[in-house]
Amino acid sequence: MEVNRFESINEGTILLIDKPYGWTSFDVVGKLRSLIKKYTGDKSTKIGHAGTLDPLATGLLVICTGKATKRVVDLTADSKEYIAKIKLGETTPSFDLETKIDATYPFDHVNRELVETVLKTFTGSQMQEPPAFSAKYVNGKRAYEYARKGVDPKLEPVPIEIQSIELVGFDLPSLVIKILCSKGTYIRALARDIGKALNTGAHLVELRRTRSGVFSIEQALSIAEVEKKLSNMCNQS
Repeated sequence: MEVNRFESINEGTILLIDKPYGWTSFDVVGKLRSLIKKYTGDKSTKIGHAGTLDPLATGLLVICTGKATKRVVDLTADSKEYIAKIKLGETTPSFDLETKIDATYPFDHVNRELVETVLKTFTGSQMQEPPAFSAKYVNGKRAYEYARKGVDPKLEPVPIEIQSIELVGFDLPSLVIKILCSKGTYIRALARDIGKALNTGAHLVELRRTRSGVFSIEQALSIAEVEKKLSNMCNQS
């Protein structure tokens, strides 16, 4: 499947973007919209993303423009691959670095063999409780709006599937894992659950999406590279 066809950006193409740290997925969409307007003069090009990434995550964000936006729903449904760094012995209300540490736990009993044994229990279909600090709607509001006020939004568990999970780094108190999972899987919540299964606490400290369906991070462009390609295209026309 051809991607990053800038000559077709107004008519419709799929752009693969390496989302920067601290940017929301909507920040990326907004920036691309302004770049398309600046370099092509088109103010009406449709643009949308297939699969949200949290602001503190980096990596592959699939963007559709023009007629390709009709494919957003299908592309969002694809499996995703992540590399996640988890810190043991500490928890936060958001299960990541968005909020401060709220409790500490011993982790001296954790060893590599225990981690690998526990990770095996997370493969397959299961129910996952989403984070309170999430964009899920509860009574017309985002869950995080309640959570930031100290109110538990009481999110119901949702079905997910973890197709594979592998320990790729072990240096206590940190673990690095590779996960292939279904859409709707919260890696922050997985970090929480792994901590509980290891009889300690845990939270997510780094997250990078490396694959979405058939697309790979190796195909992705930075925002700066996108602007350079659009500028070159404009100068050649």
